[in-house]
Amino acid sequence: MAWALTVAGLAMADNAQHRSHATVQRVAPVSARSVPGGEPVALELGDAVALALRDNRAIRSAYLERIAQKFDLRVARDAFAPQLALKGRYLANRNHADRYRQGQLSPSASLLTPYGTRLSLDWAYAHTRANGAGRRYSDGANLAIIQPLLRGAGRGIADAPLRQAQLSEQLNRLALKDNVAQVITRTINLYRNLLRAQEQLRIADDGLLRARQLVDVNRALIAAGRMAAFDIVQAEAEVASQELAREGSRNQLQQSRLALAQLLALDLSTPLKAVESLHVAQLQIDADQALTQAQALQPAYLMQLVAGEQAALELRVAQNAQWWDLSLVGGASQLRERPGHALAWEHYVAVELEIPIGDLSRRQTLLRAQVGMEQQRLSQAESRQQLQREVTSAVWDIQVRWRQLQIAERAQDLSQRKLAIEREKLATGRSSNFQVLSFESDLRYAQGALLDATLDYLEAQVMLDQVLGATLERWQVALND
Repeated sequence: MAWALTVAGLAMADNAQHRSHATVQRVAPVSARSVPGGEPVALELGDAVALALRDNRAIRSAYLERIAQKFDLRVARDAFAPQLALKGRYLANRNHADRYRQGQLSPSASLLTPYGTRLSLDWAYAHTRANGAGRRYSDGANLAIIQPLLRGAGRGIADAPLRQAQLSEQLNRLALKDNVAQVITRTINLYRNLLRAQEQLRIADDGLLRARQLVDVNRALIAAGRMAAFDIVQAEAEVASQELAREGSRNQLQQSRLALAQLLALDLSTPLKAVESLHVAQLQIDADQALTQAQALQPAYLMQLVAGEQAALELRVAQNAQWWDLSLVGGASQLRERPGHALAWEHYVAVELEIPIGDLSRRQTLLRAQVGMEQQRLSQAESRQQLQREVTSAVWDIQVRWRQLQIAERAQDLSQRKLAIEREKLATGRSSNFQVLSFESDLRYAQGALLDATLDYLEAQVMLDQVLGATLERWQVALND
């Protein structure tokens, strides 16, 4: 079963909204807008996950946010691309001596390199038409190069904003992976809540059926003169009690359907029915291997590592900002005017030095960066220990859940045998309603315990996948971002 999630950007135009859908290798039996009412709509767990990936509003919102996030990275990259500008001006003026009209055009280009070098080139053209002075034209070009030598110099400092944007993009992708994994986990939990409600209703129906059968047996015994007539009250009270329990189970089933339908963005009146088998198989897990996998895949832990890289980069930039601003400047310019055809050239080379005095803001930035780095180290240590605890707890929990499941299976088998024997004894007059009803209660409790143990074990598997960061891999979901 392979699932591919493709929820690309939604364009914000009023009359053009482009949305990619989940690519699924089989067709889900429920459409996103299923027809309400009628017969129950069978829904498998895999189909529920596919619908959630396609129509869940939280995922769609996350992919909308990714449009802006990816454009932020594009803007950061564009800082090292040539920047072009065009400026024009037209002026009409008059004074006491003359009346003139002037036009100006000034295109310019600039470039910032990853080493901090700034290059700028601009060209200016102007023409003036005066009634008395006549026409004049001028044009010229300027080229300037500025190379920082201390503050802001070198690769790793000048391109720090781009590196920060790239790290932010990593955080955004990890956050998206975590969001999708949480939606998958919540979908599975709500689906199995629906399955639990269905099974609880079945157990209640079975209990009500057995209670009514017990009433029939009581009536037969009373008719045969082997039971006092007032003893049937216990059996009839049990029927009323089971009818009440059945109504509660029906209500829980409806609430579970509504919760799952809302998550899947379906019509709330869709009569969903979970059809997954409750078959379980034991998982053999090595705690050390699980921890290694979690360290490589869990989004929350990886986001903490990326945040550490960001803090280290901020500290490096803050340390560089403590240097004086020393730059090497060079350039050339030329100017030509007409009439006269005069052409003037100028070349220059300079060293610029700026020494701030009494400026505490840079020291403040460094102190903040140092504190942030130390805090990040503490956070990473806490995150590593937290991850180790979560993995150890998840592995231990799934082992305990398996032992509880085996015990619950044995308890249900024994309760069924115990009740069957006691009902046979009642039919022969060697038992009482009280004893049968007591064993009946034991069976219902054992059935509920087995259902809970089975679903708890399946839930433990889901939580283990989430702790290990393996939810998307388990469901073969690809983030086509």
